[in-house]
Amino acid sequence: MKYLDEYRDSSLAKSLVAELQKAVTKPLRIMEVCGSHTMAIFRNGIRSILPEGLELISGPGCPVCVTSAPHMDAFIAIADKPGIRVTIFGDLFRVPGSHGSLANASSRGAKIDIVYSSMDALEIAKNHPEDLVVFLGVGFETTTPGIAATILAAKTQNIKNFMVFSTQKVMPPPLIALLNDPELKINGLLCPGHVSSIIGAGAYQPLADKYHLACVVAGFETADLLKGLIFLARQIGRGEAKVENTYERVVSWGGNPRAMKMVDEIFEPSDMEWRGLGVIPGSGLKIREKYADFDAEVRLNITLPEAHEAKGCMCGNILKGINTPRECPLFNSRCTPTNPIGPCMVSSEGTCAAFHKYGLDM
Repeated sequence: MKYLDEYRDSSLAKSLVAELQKAVTKPLRIMEVCGSHTMAIFRNGIRSILPEGLELISGPGCPVCVTSAPHMDAFIAIADKPGIRVTIFGDLFRVPGSHGSLANASSRGAKIDIVYSSMDALEIAKNHPEDLVVFLGVGFETTTPGIAATILAAKTQNIKNFMVFSTQKVMPPPLIALLNDPELKINGLLCPGHVSSIIGAGAYQPLADKYHLACVVAGFETADLLKGLIFLARQIGRGEAKVENTYERVVSWGGNPRAMKMVDEIFEPSDMEWRGLGVIPGSGLKIREKYADFDAEVRLNITLPEAHEAKGCMCGNILKGINTPRECPLFNSRCTPTNPIGPCMVSSEGTCAAFHKYGLDM
């Protein structure tokens, strides 16, 4: 597409780098919230060309990484139950719980299918009527509409052996929790592109107003990211705090009302535990009572076990932007992609995985 070719133009990127250097007039700490932004920034080499004084830190934007240890243990316990077939997105397969992972459960005979969408999980339920099929819902606003649509389809088609274990999360509440933490000192947010396509750029206005924080929504191409950083640097340099949207080809101010309406039909807000952040009020989504037949927590009477982070793992602090992977004593020693101790090294959007693959010398 022509507009995408423009955003991948190398000469445009060079001119934007020069603009960014001019825009940074004082030390800045910017948090990129989205895990896909973190990976794109590393993959495109943006960290290596940042002007002096501009520091990027990664936030809690990897949904697999912020899934709590008790939830991971519950996922594994469900998979070990006879008559249960668990369906997951691939990133979840090797995330460690207190005693192994879903991969370990699979090796001892648990039925676990990796799917590309919740609709794939529904098809598996149709094809395996002898099993109770549980889709493990891990994600933010980007994936939630698809899960809502799948539950509606299951109800319409009267598929009784399909359920969802919802640990779906919403993005603004954890940002508020972070901004209330005195340990975190940032000047601006590079706001997520995918999530914002659903909730809209306007969702960040309360953050700009209450915390006097510069907020810019950006896409994922090199030019997208550089433009986002330029807009943030200019705002902060002028002492402004507002929401700007440099990803207008995908993100509107008001978001996607049709998707949000469907989510509201199926889900209601709930308190949710986040790895590293604890329980954040109203940051999760649970399935409404009228759709309880598709709620795995209700049908399987799931209770979350007590669980603890692996000793020495700093994934929680890394997700809060307090520490970098290089400061973790396990990073690239005991904790590697082939032997992960924490989820930040497992997920394709994990900060530790990004540092391992691209940023050892950064």
